[in-house]
Amino acid sequence: MPHLLILGLGYSAGRIAAAVRASGWTVTGTSRDGRAGTVRFDAAAPEIAAATHILSSIPPADGADPVLARHGVTLAGSGRWLGYLSSTGVYGDTGGAWVDEGAPTGGGRRSARAEADAAWLAIGARVFRLPGIYGPGRSALDRVGDGRAHRIALPDQVFSRIHVDDIVAGVIAGFDAPAGAYNLADDAPCSQNRVIEAACDLLGLDWPPLQTMDEAGLSPMARGFYAENRRVANGKAKRVLGWTPLYPDYRTGLRALNATTSPSSASAQPATA
Repeated sequence: MPHLLILGLGYSAGRIAAAVRASGWTVTGTSRDGRAGTVRFDAAAPEIAAATHILSSIPPADGADPVLARHGVTLAGSGRWLGYLSSTGVYGDTGGAWVDEGAPTGGGRRSARAEADAAWLAIGARVFRLPGIYGPGRSALDRVGDGRAHRIALPDQVFSRIHVDDIVAGVIAGFDAPAGAYNLADDAPCSQNRVIEAACDLLGLDWPPLQTMDEAGLSPMARGFYAENRRVANGKAKRVLGWTPLYPDYRTGLRALNATTSPSSASAQPATA
């Protein structure tokens, strides 16, 4: 019986767990506090020994990957299927140019993430590099609905995104794929402004005014997001995994979310970290 251990049962990983469990797998997830339905991360050694497949969604902390720091030697020699949810932030700023899995990594603001990405590759993992993630309860519809959306006056800014259900499909396809890096991104990189505008149109609301980052009062984290500019190519995932995004662009994804969420309920749902 296949047994998936997910280290760090967050937003995307939780949806992966639900899909895999529905197909008959045993699934165990960890959390820092051992909340209901999970085991504590610091007590995960027996779960690692029992699992056939191990997926980490835990980001670096204090400059290091906590999973590899604690269990790296065991994982490297385990013979298990290994997966890691990484970030396309490892590519840094490319001035809007396209990046694929052969592009250099480590030159951006996320140096610890790039180091973790490389370390997981070195022990034979499937490393799924993810851009901006959206889905139920976590999309431009929610930000527009509760008044948190901004349009920033950066005309050349562009980035990629991925619907959470397409992450689920990509990871599951990766169970039968060779080790290596895979970009899971949609087919239509564009500016954040265009996404916000489409969400406003779906909800029948006015577009937010164009503002500078100072006028919008963006946090340092949000400013960092706008500091990098790239288009993410997904050809390898399509070719090697046999994966095709169900939501190939933001319009398709937002329309699907809006069809299952009324404007009033969208504004009532909190954002998910």
